[in-house]
Amino acid sequence: MDHTITLGSTGIVAQRNGFGALPIQRDDKDTAVRLLRKACEHGINYYDTARGYTDSEEKLGLAFGDMGVRDKIYIATKTHAKDVAGFWSDLETSLKMLRTDYIDVYQFHNPKQVFRPGDGTGMYEAALEAKAKGLIRHIGFTNHSLERAAECIASGLYETLQFPFSYLSGEPEMQLVRACREKHMGFIAMKGLAGGLITNSAAAYAAIAEAETVLPIWGVQRESELDEFLGYIENPPVMTPELRAVIEKDRAELAGDFCRGCGYCMPCTVGIDIATAARMPQLIRRAPTAPWLSEAQQANMRKIEDCVECGKCAAHCPYGLDTPKLLKKSYADYKKILSGEITVN
Repeated sequence: MDHTITLGSTGIVAQRNGFGALPIQRDDKDTAVRLLRKACEHGINYYDTARGYTDSEEKLGLAFGDMGVRDKIYIATKTHAKDVAGFWSDLETSLKMLRTDYIDVYQFHNPKQVFRPGDGTGMYEAALEAKAKGLIRHIGFTNHSLERAAECIASGLYETLQFPFSYLSGEPEMQLVRACREKHMGFIAMKGLAGGLITNSAAAYAAIAEAETVLPIWGVQRESELDEFLGYIENPPVMTPELRAVIEKDRAELAGDFCRGCGYCMPCTVGIDIATAARMPQLIRRAPTAPWLSEAQQANMRKIEDCVECGKCAAHCPYGLDTPKLLKKSYADYKKILSGEITVN
């Protein structure tokens, strides 16, 4: 199997390990620059960031601005702008922060509608103008809504779709992959590790590779994480009975409604870290337990007692979860773990 991805009709040929630059927000600048340059020096050539990821764009600019590699890498970023003035402001800022004259893939970041010519917003027309000026090369769309993603593909207006996709995804997500393939549209997979619920990156890589036309972007914060994915460039994981068993076990354990940790439910009215608290039963069973039993995590979980069921979190969940119910179930499970009533490995 070819271990590069041609992203739809864009002409972009990316190494199958895309670098997700959201987590480097949590690194200091020196660490982030070192990780980014190491990734580039070892063959990773696709980098995903966003105007909304605090200083992530700035760190990419610091890493690559004077490295002489701009023609060897692809940079994708995003705008949360709601109007044309915001679009141009975001684009100008992104170009400045990234220290580049153009952006390879410029994406509308999880909008509540699929922008079209003549829809009255002027957003798609602004993207076309930016493309005509050479400021962006390809127009993309990111979302967490299956309905909007399908509408985006059907519109024929976009060159890429970025959407959550992992081996925990189901048939609806596979339908999006197939639809993109039929439309010669690039499919970029975010949350390939399901927001941290998938702990076997080899299984995650091998499963996404079976989809053939999907480019995964892996969130990287630590050098150990980067090294793991760099190792897959020379020795890419392929599906084996052992990895298939891991996948089937995870699917059975995580079947049904579970929080993907996307964070669109936040901020919480009473300050609950929902993206962590709602997933606590899965997280605590799938990683060393000590960090999840710390005083800080216990304090966060106790905030669930203050939940006023205002419904704001559920209203913003792109997966339609009953978030308050999920939080209460998670908290009940957590208390049993703390008391020893439930034991975990």
